Amino acid sequence: MATSLQEAILAHREAMIALTRDLIAIPSENPPGDRYAECVDLLVRRLGELGFTDTRVEGDCVVTFAGEGDRTLYFSGHYDVVPAQNRSQFEPMIHGANLFGRGSSDMKSGLAAMIYAAVALRVSGALNGGRIGLVLVPDEETAGPGGSRLLAERGLLGANGIGMLTPEPTGGVIWNSNRGAITLKITTKGKAAHVGRQHEGVNAFERMLDVAQALRALKAEVEAANGSILMLGGRSEGGTNFNAVPDACSFTVDRRINPGEDFDQEKRRLLDVLDRARDRGCELDLEILQEGSASHASENCALGQTLAASIEIITGRAARFEMCPGLLEIRFYNERGIPAFAYGPGLLTVSHGPNEFVPIQRMVECAQVYALTAAELLAQSEPAIGSGPAAVRGWR
Repeated sequence: MATSLQEAILAHREAMIALTRDLIAIPSENPPGDRYAECVDLLVRRLGELGFTDTRVEGDCVVTFAGEGDRTLYFSGHYDVVPAQNRSQFEPMIHGANLFGRGSSDMKSGLAAMIYAAVALRVSGALNGGRIGLVLVPDEETAGPGGSRLLAERGLLGANGIGMLTPEPTGGVIWNSNRGAITLKITTKGKAAHVGRQHEGVNAFERMLDVAQALRALKAEVEAANGSILMLGGRSEGGTNFNAVPDACSFTVDRRINPGEDFDQEKRRLLDVLDRARDRGCELDLEILQEGSASHASENCALGQTLAASIEIITGRAARFEMCPGLLEIRFYNERGIPAFAYGPGLLTVSHGPNEFVPIQRMVECAQVYALTAAELLAQSEPAIGSGPAAVRGWR
């Protein structure tokens, strides 16, 4: 089975490259969330050409299936990308063994890999024990409001799922955990005045320093206790000129929460700092830019072990499980009792950067790993359908 699936995937190598290039050429930058409709049109059209006859669109999400039965292994990926450093990144180029362009690593090559893995599985007849669900979503780069979160809110995410794989740029390892995240934008308010009459104004920058100092104390506490993360000032701005008292200053706070920490408690600790600042007379506004919980899937579950074995067969290297440093969409599935893992062809070291690329051979290997993992997992009779609302509602 492994050899025949490997050969079937290899036969689609040029088609995978072509689809990846077509996707890269669409500047689906998020924020702000541009050109989603073009990605949807391309994906729906290509899936139709590949013989997927029951493709559905929900908002800007595309969902289709290969195989029969209720037991479903999901291949889920996103087509939005972070903003480019220059417009030439949307002109895909092959140099040597690598394909360059925005989204090549994170994660349009992964979409091509999982789509053609599903094609090979369907054609080979390896889906007797269940089906593959292809889920192609936007908004992953901004915590999923119009993508996986939307499907979850509508009761459509992970129906009858026995597992989920997502081709994030893991660099050859498996991510089975992710940190949670709470990202805030804090704006302190003041009153403008000329520097010569600064006593008539209220300095928003000085207020910002007061709030930031209190948050630095919390940062020292949480990072010393358990190696967690709190970063201040990823973005900051304020004021109008050097000779004017600033009437508003803003800065971001990014809190990354480890599995095992209490998400609600850590969020409350952040907000308590701001409440105490208000009590001291600091006027401020708060915007929550993103929030998502930490997540973990056991490497010893059926999907984890099958994925690891498939990676070793295809690549010749033993699989390693690690925690992703950022948010992952595995959290939407894990919280529904559906084990979820990230493994993709891209490299985290170049993702989001000005010279983003994917090794083409890794894209082929990823498709082979997904196909073999699905064939082996769905041939097993034991994995149970995940519990909770996703098991009884959703796509039929």
